[in-house]
Amino acid sequence: MAISPILLLAILSLIYGNGVLPIEATHHVYRNLQTLSSDSSDQPYRTAYHFQPRKNWINDPNGPMRYKGLYHLFYQYNPKGAVWGNIVWAHSISNDLVNWTPLDHAIYPSQPSDINGCWSGSATILPGGKPAILYTGINPNKHQVQNLAIPKNMSDPLLREWVKSPKNPLMAPTSSNNINSSSFRDPTTAWLGKDGYWRVLIGSKIHTRGMAILYKSKNFVNWVQAKQPLHSAEGTGMWECPDFYPVLDNKGPSTIGLDTSVNGDNVRHVLKVSLDDTKHDHYLIGTYDIAKDIFTPDNGFEDSQTVLRYDYGKYYASKTIFEDGKNRRVLLGWVNESSSVPDDIKKGWAGIHTIPRAIWLHKSGKQLVQWPVVELESLRVNPVHWPTKVVKGGEMLQVTGVTAAQADVEISFEVNEFGKAEVLDKWVDPQILCSRKGAAVKGGLGPFGLLVFASRGLQEYTAVFFRIFRYQNKNLVLMCSDQSRSSLNKDNDMTTYGTFVDMDPLHEKLSLRTLIDRSVVESFGGEGMACITARVYPTIAINKKAQLYAFNNGTAAVKITRLSAWSMKKAKIN
Repeated sequence: MAISPILLLAILSLIYGNGVLPIEATHHVYRNLQTLSSDSSDQPYRTAYHFQPRKNWINDPNGPMRYKGLYHLFYQYNPKGAVWGNIVWAHSISNDLVNWTPLDHAIYPSQPSDINGCWSGSATILPGGKPAILYTGINPNKHQVQNLAIPKNMSDPLLREWVKSPKNPLMAPTSSNNINSSSFRDPTTAWLGKDGYWRVLIGSKIHTRGMAILYKSKNFVNWVQAKQPLHSAEGTGMWECPDFYPVLDNKGPSTIGLDTSVNGDNVRHVLKVSLDDTKHDHYLIGTYDIAKDIFTPDNGFEDSQTVLRYDYGKYYASKTIFEDGKNRRVLLGWVNESSSVPDDIKKGWAGIHTIPRAIWLHKSGKQLVQWPVVELESLRVNPVHWPTKVVKGGEMLQVTGVTAAQADVEISFEVNEFGKAEVLDKWVDPQILCSRKGAAVKGGLGPFGLLVFASRGLQEYTAVFFRIFRYQNKNLVLMCSDQSRSSLNKDNDMTTYGTFVDMDPLHEKLSLRTLIDRSVVESFGGEGMACITARVYPTIAINKKAQLYAFNNGTAAVKITRLSAWSMKKAKIN
């Protein structure tokens, strides 16, 4: 039903600053808090279908694999508290990437090469279907070194016990290799070259030059450092959690994934790095010369405007796996809290993972596309479908019949009055542009989209929307996730996020899919061409008091060509 005009947003809203805040540092140490947590039963922010442990701190996804029909997910975990510290590899298994069962911790400090912590790493499936894990350990000197672990019992589909190599560490900083001992971590999944050598990357830096150090091995135990990194870039700082994999480039709409060791015709490569300085996951698309072991990106870090990100919100330390049974590559990532540390300790947990996403190369060859794995749709119930509706400027339409705090919404828009698009005279960082022109700022063609976690009087809401500009005689689509009014609790980080979507709204569908789950808003624009994840903690719009709207705060009318929404069942997670 239509209710009072969107101008109410402006009346209720104060203009917040447009500062851009990074997420909390991955390894920020709260020594006096590492063993503190609460078992509060009042949990309005605990997610219903996003992965998280029962309690305590979680960060990077580690070593995801599929083995004997089961998905295995390991993850950085503090078993003693709701802040980072005491890190082990926790372990859960799944049949469908949606419902997860916890097992005992897989890897934990037990030998000199990891006695001060078992940090991130990856799994590789060796010939014969044998899994092997390479991970970073912290030795007695607090140096970062690389270790190997293999299953104790290969016939156990649960992979409950892991045995560490007596030759650990296999890769370590020395006086001769001049590797920074405090910046040498997070080995990738290895790939096998035609020369019979395995290759693996380790994230590192020298001064401000970030790099992916390359190692080679015939037997996966004795590793030799290559003469030069696979790739490096000045001014980027430490490269955490690197990931390197091939993608199919067939100039058509194909979602097929490739095994990590594939190379050849119609194959491009992706190098993803998690930048410790910015806490964002960036990726480069380019060419891998396996003879020279050099990766050459189409566009490098030198041009900050062209460096792409998996997700333009709160998202970090991601990892992909190739799933041969379904010929797809799946992406998993960590999302930190936006609440304060005292609030995290009070609720007894911190951190979630995003919904696993299928990932592939867009037909243009310029960027990747991401979409929630199809298995998630098994949680959909009570569908709501709208006929075509015109949304006038200043109008909101409430979406009823779904559980607004726990939903999956797909909406598509058609726009026609391009002459009303605001003119952008010069390029502006899209996140700053979204902060300046939030949902309450009236425009020409937009903002239009969804209001989620909205309270009845709109004292609280999170807005996910599009706004179209005219820039250099072309239509420019801006996608925003505006958290500035998401909560009356001002202790939260309520940074607004945004990105431009590389599409022409004159010829392509302006679509938005938003996964709403108690304290997370995970949005996919342009059929997965742009992704933004946010954490929000409303004080009023929680549980049954949360409401959902489609809105338009531009002067031009827009047409909703499709709206489908579902309530989401609770997944069985840990």
